[in-house]
Amino acid sequence: MSRAPTLVRATPTATGLLRAVIDTVVAWSVRRRERAMLARLDSHLLRDIGLDPETAAVECAKPIWQP
Repeated sequence: MSRAPTLVRATPTATGLLRAVIDTVVAWSVRRRERAMLARLDSHLLRDIGLDPETAAVECAKPIWQP
């Protein structure tokens, strides 16, 4: 009679924690860069992507940790 494998819950390791920190910093960097590019678009280009200037301004004003 064979037994089903037991699932073992992995504990966070230093490597896993470091990976999470790196992923977070990269995501924040991407957000900062994208919001800076959005801030440079004029109202015509914003309309082309379906945004009005007020919505773009709200998005650009968000802190990098806020999606």
